[in-house]
Amino acid sequence: MKARKKRTLVTALIIAVVVPIVMGLVVWIDQTADKAKNLNSVYMAFSFVILFATIVPFFMVFEKRKPKAREVVMVAMMAALTVVGNFAAQIVGLGVFQPGTALVIIAGISLGPEAGFLVGATARFFINFFAGQGPWTPWQMVCWGILGFLAGLIFNKVDIDKVKSRSFQIVAGPVVCILASIAAAYVAFLLLGRADESFFGWRLYAFGAAGLVAGLLIQRKRLPIDDITLPIFGFLSTFIIYGGIMNIAAMVMASAIPASGVGLDWDSLKILYISGVPYDATHGLATAFFLFLFGEKVIRKVERAKIKYGMYR
Repeated sequence: MKARKKRTLVTALIIAVVVPIVMGLVVWIDQTADKAKNLNSVYMAFSFVILFATIVPFFMVFEKRKPKAREVVMVAMMAALTVVGNFAAQIVGLGVFQPGTALVIIAGISLGPEAGFLVGATARFFINFFAGQGPWTPWQMVCWGILGFLAGLIFNKVDIDKVKSRSFQIVAGPVVCILASIAAAYVAFLLLGRADESFFGWRLYAFGAAGLVAGLLIQRKRLPIDDITLPIFGFLSTFIIYGGIMNIAAMVMASAIPASGVGLDWDSLKILYISGVPYDATHGLATAFFLFLFGEKVIRKVERAKIKYGMYR
């Protein structure tokens, strides 16, 4: 238990300290570098730094014992499955409707928060060899890593064969917290909002994130794995966390192009949050759909493989 808490603390520190420093350097390079030069190699280097940081807490699992190949293979398998799933969706032409985010969440639940962080960052890095590398790669790696880490923290896998509860009571806490936060956001919009701005903007993400964090803290390690809770968590976390961070990334990247008319300012960010709602909602619905379709089934398969081969984290 002490070792597990230590690993979780190290991962949280990496997310809270190392990742912001790396992303700050990405922003600085993006704003100051000569745009005539090809900077893909620089962004690749930052991506490798993030990868290295995600590997550290995962290998702390083997701090006092020799690593078993089967444990490393399981993580590599989940990362490869995530890459193939997204790549297949792109070939078929599904656009943003891809299973990758759902598989990262499944990895975090099945293999633990450290492995979820590693699978998310690694899978996004390799997916972009097909989708295209660029300044967005480190941002996407961080977003997927955080989703995998959070999923590993808050879900409870005890008695895997008895978790199909479909009880809304257990997930009601986080949902109520988010709804209360969004209601507070709407009240703030009515009282303080300007006539020329929309409610579907930064307030939806900021207040939603506050509600999501409060709800997850209330239900930490108690959320069950079923086809109600998984899709709800998948939609909310994808819309609020992934969408919220990537809208900031979009502002940073667009501001580096003078012709875009986007600056590093609050007004530009508000416009991007408003325009990003349809994309983020579709991405969240895709995650919820794939978690509903096969989330519980894949988690059961992974759990049985861990039992069969004596793999415990």
